[in-house]
Amino acid sequence: MSTVPTRVAVEKAVELAGHAPSLHNSQPWRWTFDGAVLRLFGVHERMLPATDITGRQLVISCGIVLDHLRAAMAAQGWRTLVATFPDPNDHAHLADVRFTPSRYVTDGDRDRAAAITRRYTDRLPFGEPRDWAQFQSVLSAVVAAEDVIVDVLPGSRRAELARASALSASLRRYDADYHAELHWWTGHVVADAGVPRQALVTEDEHQRVDVGRRMPVVTGEARRPELPTDRSEILVLSSAGDTAEDWLDCGQVLSAVLLECTLAGYATCPLSHLTELPRSRAVVTRLVGRNVFAQVLVRVGTPPDAQVRPEPTPRLPLTDILQVTGDAG
Repeated sequence: MSTVPTRVAVEKAVELAGHAPSLHNSQPWRWTFDGAVLRLFGVHERMLPATDITGRQLVISCGIVLDHLRAAMAAQGWRTLVATFPDPNDHAHLADVRFTPSRYVTDGDRDRAAAITRRYTDRLPFGEPRDWAQFQSVLSAVVAAEDVIVDVLPGSRRAELARASALSASLRRYDADYHAELHWWTGHVVADAGVPRQALVTEDEHQRVDVGRRMPVVTGEARRPELPTDRSEILVLSSAGDTAEDWLDCGQVLSAVLLECTLAGYATCPLSHLTELPRSRAVVTRLVGRNVFAQVLVRVGTPPDAQVRPEPTPRLPLTDILQVTGDAG
């Protein structure tokens, strides 16, 4: 058996991993493959500087795609060995990935890879997640060994979190650069990136979700009228530090959380607006009740049984995110 995956196998995995969510679907990642090592780079030209001032969400997004790549390769019979930030002189070089053949591909490996294309960001109101207590046990097992902490926000703190969500919108009200950037990336697709119009919500739908980013609204008949309020659970992912290494770790854990939620039949919506500004981020940290850095939140709930799956959000073509060099060509 070969000790390295073929170019075709790597291309297939990179393309699948490219379905990872990112801030406004900016897809700020690039890979190179030389036949032995797959290297991940952050693309700062795809950073949203008015929204993501420090580049934290860019790195978190790249962490998600890195873990998606791990899942995609596992389903093909390959385990990944990841070295993060291998070049201290190149901060955009986020990871080197090497491979070793797996002794066995489990059903769980295949299911997790299949969940990558089933997952999508749902900004509509959710019903209460079914069998939530049982799922929390599964989730705890998935992230138990990680340095990122996943907390379920108690329902008693939901109102204060909603006020922090509204605060973040108020603090951005007169930020012209932020709004110009938001409108550029939402409501249409530019070069296979951005949030398409069908992924946005109406004003009525926005009002029924108490914790969500204020985005441009669309017109149309209100969806999910049977859900007058959002009944989701909210997860908060935090880390002990606030370095690029912590952000990359957080993205990898966020990937695992989103895929496990998808496998459980839940709808999800990652939320970063609450941690982009110091004042609202401080509120989230206080609500968690730990001396940590809140990085990202996730709404988790149950969509209506009769829900029609929306059209997939466009993704950059493989040629835009992967460069094959050397012996791999």
